[in-house]
Amino acid sequence: MTSMRVSGSTRIPQVQVSPEAISKGRVALILSITVFIALACYYFVGVDEGMTSIFGKSMVIHEWVHDARHFLGFPCH
Repeated sequence: MTSMRVSGSTRIPQVQVSPEAISKGRVALILSITVFIALACYYFVGVDEGMTSIFGKSMVIHEWVHDARHFLGFPCH
């Protein structure tokens, strides 16, 4: 919802944000999803190798993100 405020000869639009758009529950949900995705990316790029691999003894994920590991400074060989 917008309203117009007249200041001299120009009109300045005023934007009103509803309280439901930025509720604490929504912020907590978005933050927790973001943290989960970030930790999953960190695991697959930095940790998924050898004994801690969730895909067994294959190095598929390691080879798939190999260049990203070097770019981010993770040692791998």
